[in-house]
Amino acid sequence: MADTQYILPNDIGVSSLDCREAFRLLSPTERLYAHHLSRASWYGGLAVLLQTSPEAPYIYALLSRLFRAQDPDQLRQHALAEGLTEEEYQAFLVYAAGVYSNMGNYKSFGDTKFVPNLPKEKLERVILGSKAAQQHPEEVRGLWQTCGELMFSLEPRLRHLGLGKEGITTYFSGDCTMEDAKVAQDFLDSQNLSAYNTRFFKEVDQDGKPRYEVRLASVLGTESAPDSEMTSRLKSYEFQGSHFQVTRGDYAPILQKVVEHLEKAKTYAANSHQEQMLAQYIESFTQGSIEAHKRGSRFWIQDKGPIVESYIGFIESYRDPFGSRGEFEGFVAMVNKAMSAKFERLVASAEQLLKELPWPPAFEKDKFLTPDFTSLDVLTFAGSGIPAGINIPNYDDLRQTEGFKNVSLGNVLAVAYATQREKLTFLEEDDKDLYIRWKGPSFDVQVGLHELLGHGSGKLFVQDEKGAFNFDQKTVVNPETGEQIQSWYRSGETWDSKFSTIASSYEECRAESVGLYLCLHPQVLEIFGFEGADAEDVIYVNWLNMVRAGLLALEFYTPEASNWRQAHMQARFVILRVLLEAGEGLVTVTPTTGSDGRPDARVRLDRSKIRSVGKPALERFLRRLQVLKSTGDVAGGRALYEGYAAVTDAPPECFLTLRDTVLLRKESRKLIVQPNTRLEGSEVQLLEYEASAAGLIRSFSERFAEDGPELEEILTQLATADARFWRDTREAPSGQT
Repeated sequence: MADTQYILPNDIGVSSLDCREAFRLLSPTERLYAHHLSRASWYGGLAVLLQTSPEAPYIYALLSRLFRAQDPDQLRQHALAEGLTEEEYQAFLVYAAGVYSNMGNYKSFGDTKFVPNLPKEKLERVILGSKAAQQHPEEVRGLWQTCGELMFSLEPRLRHLGLGKEGITTYFSGDCTMEDAKVAQDFLDSQNLSAYNTRFFKEVDQDGKPRYEVRLASVLGTESAPDSEMTSRLKSYEFQGSHFQVTRGDYAPILQKVVEHLEKAKTYAANSHQEQMLAQYIESFTQGSIEAHKRGSRFWIQDKGPIVESYIGFIESYRDPFGSRGEFEGFVAMVNKAMSAKFERLVASAEQLLKELPWPPAFEKDKFLTPDFTSLDVLTFAGSGIPAGINIPNYDDLRQTEGFKNVSLGNVLAVAYATQREKLTFLEEDDKDLYIRWKGPSFDVQVGLHELLGHGSGKLFVQDEKGAFNFDQKTVVNPETGEQIQSWYRSGETWDSKFSTIASSYEECRAESVGLYLCLHPQVLEIFGFEGADAEDVIYVNWLNMVRAGLLALEFYTPEASNWRQAHMQARFVILRVLLEAGEGLVTVTPTTGSDGRPDARVRLDRSKIRSVGKPALERFLRRLQVLKSTGDVAGGRALYEGYAAVTDAPPECFLTLRDTVLLRKESRKLIVQPNTRLEGSEVQLLEYEASAAGLIRSFSERFAEDGPELEEILTQLATADARFWRDTREAPSGQT
């Protein structure tokens, strides 16, 4: 059997999202709007398979064929007859549920490959003897031959997502290196093109020179398209001695289905903001235009307090090894009015609270653009995973001048982050009951501060295309050096493009630090209804949770490559290092031996020193993070951040040794079963499923009940068309440094 790092255990937690009451309260028109947005999101989410690994689309198609022909209970009888044990069949169900939940065969949280926890020969017998294979023998055998070996392979390069020798990715062709990625970003910057909706492919001509393709996601292809803002970009370029070709049409048949349902959703829009928003999204996905998506996002920001909230597109760049390309996601949710009222009070206090942050006023936005901040019950979240909260859009220029929205996903928080006492690791017994009681409420506070005042704070110093600055060069002084500002962002540069591989984690660390820092403010705790001893317990558990998370983060560090695989967890480890460095016994991490005789560890936080020792340390760190970000000081930012993110076995903590303990006692991230909506006549029905691997599989089988075979053919055709780019995925590209 495989190393436990690379399997999903049979007892993995599975929870169902509960949005029944919120959906019941929608009007018939709101339900129709939510239904078509959900369909658009689910169709678009299939693109993530093509953004993950070369084999993911084939695995998805194979599983979908199996479970359409026989549901999990029916297939179980066949599997047992083929010689599988109950445990082995359950392992297969868990694997299949994991592929559906992560939209691929790599974990969305950590980017680690997972493989079936049963012998390959036994799974092959089940697949080739299944009803699906009897109905379509050539197709099923062909899918298995294409993906069966890669499904199980744990060759070193295939264990994690990454670029070059670091791992596998389909954002770049298999022969691309980090140097190619940097050249690609320089080219995109020179043409003022966003990387968000692109993939990058490299081929070598007969003379040994690289030829690069930048491919935009769109319904339309490059040929015979009507004139638009994008058609003039679709051509050949010479840049830094290399040939570049900008094309489009990536994921075209998938995006066509997205557009069809966005058109239908427009009919049921509640106002002109929603209509214009959807029109621009349609333009964006049709033409391949990020500028159109920005225009749609402007209307989305202006659509304050909708009953049905949504967002869709190529959004988060966490899984691009270079940190610039966006994974497709779409969500649809309904407002939770009780918690939203607390967030509205937090928004009303935001301008005052921003003044408490430890950097000079010149480093804060000229005007705080009051955002929407709502707690939502998720109906649909399509993509590779579901977050606890979101602050979007991610476009720097919009965030600085137009604003943003914050959402906290209440029904996700309720199930995904619940903790059982017996599975609670690395805490003192005396802390466990307090932790379980206050983790949920403290996390509400942290998410609110993280999204609104973490991601929502701070100014980027920019020089525009006309040479004008958005700050006073003569009077603004760097508080770290006492000198005038020496660096800034030029026209076309963004936070993601400039800080690239550390951008996501650095920003998550800044937002998490803001949450810890401001949760000490009494006004914040009063907003959430906490005073006196309860308020102090919320603060303690919030800080304790961050310290423990910093230790748990070691699961997502790869010693062989000396890199981190998950932005949020790297951020939490950095915060743990900052608080350990503060000294005076504020935080300690001590190796121990568990009651089972195996290695264990305990984290301790001295609550009496949070304000006297922890707050000043966090204040210094936060100020440095913000100053380096505002000034676009990449060298300084990397030195600071990568210094704290380094994992060594130096005493007293011996983090590399502790990592082995963390892996020994890790708990897998829960799988989330989401409902479906179904149109019956003119009414929309909500379909719910049991909280099990089989229930999750059934939800996907019914999600695409009408056009499943067509979608599987689309996915395999798209994957096959580009398969040449990853022919030799086990070997690192030549010339990789």
